[in-house]
Amino acid sequence: MSVPGTRRPAVLAGLAAALAIAMVAGVAFGAVKVAPGEVLGAIARAVSGASGPVEDAVVLDLRVPRVLLAALVGACLAVAGVLYQALFRNALADPYILGVSSGAGLGATLAFVLAGSTTLGVLVGVPAGAFAGALGTIALVVALAGRAGRLESASLLLAGVAVSYTLAALTSFVMVVSRESMHAVVFWMMGGLQRASWPYVGMLALVLAAGGAVPFARSRDLDLMLLGDERANQLGLDARRFTLGMLACASLVVAGAVSVSGLIGFVGLMVPHAVRLVLGPDHRTLLPASALAGAIVVVLADLLARVVLAPVELPVGIVTALAGGPFFVWLLTRKERAA
Repeated sequence: MSVPGTRRPAVLAGLAAALAIAMVAGVAFGAVKVAPGEVLGAIARAVSGASGPVEDAVVLDLRVPRVLLAALVGACLAVAGVLYQALFRNALADPYILGVSSGAGLGATLAFVLAGSTTLGVLVGVPAGAFAGALGTIALVVALAGRAGRLESASLLLAGVAVSYTLAALTSFVMVVSRESMHAVVFWMMGGLQRASWPYVGMLALVLAAGGAVPFARSRDLDLMLLGDERANQLGLDARRFTLGMLACASLVVAGAVSVSGLIGFVGLMVPHAVRLVLGPDHRTLLPASALAGAIVVVLADLLARVVLAPVELPVGIVTALAGGPFFVWLLTRKERAA
């Protein structure tokens, strides 16, 4: 089923409204509950420059940056999932399964261990390491899967899983060698937003703008890629050059997300597929709708991670994996039945 084009603005507006509600809930609930009215009041006072009660600090310094960061992470992962699925024409392609998240994790871990917790290392070194790891990983996976001259779904997934396990082992090796960083890195690798801060929000917003603007501007060309490389070339698109450019954009947003939140799996798989089922494959709608839906999913997953066992906080990656694992099995069996 797909929604007619005339109704798509209304769907996007509905998703934006749902994201706003999810974000207010994410700020309001946690170890310390804050009434939604107080949340909006604290934000209004911050915008107007008026002073407020001490509870405003909980809202503005802790909850708001965390929720904004969760939304940006979800949007980045969903946009990357849309790009990978379009370029490889495979609904099972996502940053986690293709090993890109693991590559970004290894790069970020190396930077984390080498650069330490300095401001420059955290804001520049870790994202740069994650980007290099993500880009190198997708290049390796595509090279391994395309040795026969074509990219088949099974080869792509097997290469992604093999590379992902190898990189995860290398990451574990780095952590064992650098014992003093092991605890912090292990908790970070499980996926979480405990380290959210305004500088992280600003950095990831820039990354999403840079990595998402080009694919959105080339939405028509992404639609052409669904026809296959040969047909896209016949219609005037340099498919190889375009694919490399889009892979760089996808790797950038994945690296940005992993560098601030660790490994949060399955968002790039579930969200684009679900949105495509409802809205259809037109990337002019699919990209922004997936970004909004991904933001909603991670904001709600982070909220669940904070309240289910409160005051103990679960890593967000556990919450998304509990939902994403069954979804992946359903998607796999659905493809087998359709084959």
